[in-house]
Amino acid sequence: MNEAIRIIGIDPGLRRTGWGVVESLGNALRFVAAGTVRSDDKAALAVRLCQLHDGLAEVLARAAPQEAAVEQTFVNKDATATLKLGQARGIAMLVPARAGLVVAEYAPNAVKKAVIGVGHGDKKQIHMMVKVLLPKATFDGDDSADALAIAICHAHHRQSAAYRLALAG
Repeated sequence: MNEAIRIIGIDPGLRRTGWGVVESLGNALRFVAAGTVRSDDKAALAVRLCQLHDGLAEVLARAAPQEAAVEQTFVNKDATATLKLGQARGIAMLVPARAGLVVAEYAPNAVKKAVIGVGHGDKKQIHMMVKVLLPKATFDGDDSADALAIAICHAHHRQSAAYRLALAG
């Protein structure tokens, strides 16, 4: 008999890192929890990264996911902002990896395609489809809604050959 797999989706950001946890059993999805880890934007970068690390580690300890998925970073015009986002993304990948989870990565367009059916869409469409797919879902903003979308994307893609190879390796 198959058991539900608990998945955490993480939407990395230096100010706000969203997280969302779902359980996947076959094609069925169940909302578990979602929220946002925030850093103090007046603190030094190293302190902010520690805040994100500690907050995510606490979420993982509480939620006990078995698999993790993180959204890939897009490059924007501001190199400094891109670098800081990359550092936050490093934390978002490090915490579940240190907890022994395989961490899958998905491009923003892949997440949108999995949730709304096309590779381009706005936040309102993502929120609406997350609520359709997870009617009991509650989220505190765009970041946690996006994180749930990432978890949904992973639930849809986790049976792929590449992911099974990652688990085996």
